[in-house]
Amino acid sequence: MKRRDFITNTAAPLAAAAFLPHYRTLAEESRPAIKITDVKVMQVKGAIFTYPMIKIETDAGISGIGEGYWGGGVADIIRFHLVKSIKGENPLDIDRLYTKMIRDTGGAGSIGGATITAISGVEIALWDLAGKILQVPVYQLLGGKYRDSVRAYWTAGIPAGLEAIRKFAEVVKNHPTGITALKCGYLKAGKQPNNGSLSPTLTTKDLAANEEGFGMLREALGNDYEFSVHCHWEFNFKDALALARAVAPSKPWWLEDPMMPDFDDSWVRLTAESPVPILMGENLYTRQGFKPFIINHGCHIVQPDIPKAGGILECKKIGDFAGLFNIPMCGHGVSTPLGLIAAAHCAATVRDFIAHEARLDWVSWGWDKFVIYDRPIFKDGRIQLSDKPGYGVELNEDHVRSNLAPGEVWWG
Repeated sequence: MKRRDFITNTAAPLAAAAFLPHYRTLAEESRPAIKITDVKVMQVKGAIFTYPMIKIETDAGISGIGEGYWGGGVADIIRFHLVKSIKGENPLDIDRLYTKMIRDTGGAGSIGGATITAISGVEIALWDLAGKILQVPVYQLLGGKYRDSVRAYWTAGIPAGLEAIRKFAEVVKNHPTGITALKCGYLKAGKQPNNGSLSPTLTTKDLAANEEGFGMLREALGNDYEFSVHCHWEFNFKDALALARAVAPSKPWWLEDPMMPDFDDSWVRLTAESPVPILMGENLYTRQGFKPFIINHGCHIVQPDIPKAGGILECKKIGDFAGLFNIPMCGHGVSTPLGLIAAAHCAATVRDFIAHEARLDWVSWGWDKFVIYDRPIFKDGRIQLSDKPGYGVELNEDHVRSNLAPGEVWWG
């Protein structure tokens, strides 16, 4: 080929190739930005709790869905405060909108409680919407996943007596989800499981019941299964440490939330002296709530509730921050499958993530019928992630309609 012909044949394609990225940029700039037109919320009855479901609509006809943690006032905060915070905004500006919602609800106590829970639910819906707009799964928007599925643990009660525990262990081993981990409430002698006293004190008899009961559970399950001891932030330092020492021979995964949620030096002492890993976090909000526990090593494992503590990105930031101090992360969860699957997208992107809670005992309410998903939610004891845009999940309208809270209508 002559030099002139070579230049003639190649110059145009090369010029086009050089211009192509700029053309795409110009095309994107010329296309009107998608805007949020409405935020809708409806409350749905669950097995125990009532959940706010959130839907964000846009002028492009694309919508995203999310779920907030249960609790009084959450739906009203969304309806009367958060709608006006983000209406008319670009839904892809998620971090900015999260910050804006916090700033706009300062009068409603926006650094914690129901306000952050409401913001979390909206933020979760924004990520689903962003994934659908950009046609990628949410975990891809967060930087990609470390794992294709997320280990789940089942919250269940431990029965009394060796024979009952053996039967329970067989239920676990033969569970259709393939679950390999669980947590069980601590025991009170003569009242098993614990009855949730507001001022519990562990006696010598109580400690013996826990040592024996969890020892039986380990014997029945063997070493192929993990279990942890579930508290509800009710003990003082003395009893929390005594309980940790009592259950230590059974090698539990962790002792969960044994003391009041606010940070003080007793958490550092407990973490240093406990023979069992200390996990906490279900009642904390945002990075600020977890910060003192992380930088002072006031726990061995952090466990935010993602639809409660700040949403998808905030909880990823918590996990990444904890990782700087060699503290792994778990996920607390009492949500519907929608909230669980959304949380699993976050969990998949945290490098050092252990497991996420799942309420497998709520099947009688229809937990497994709540959503439409392109695969079983659980396989081999793990939460499966879809590769469809957003979370890859939609609400099962017939089932949700039949479980709307009194006075609620489908999407408000």
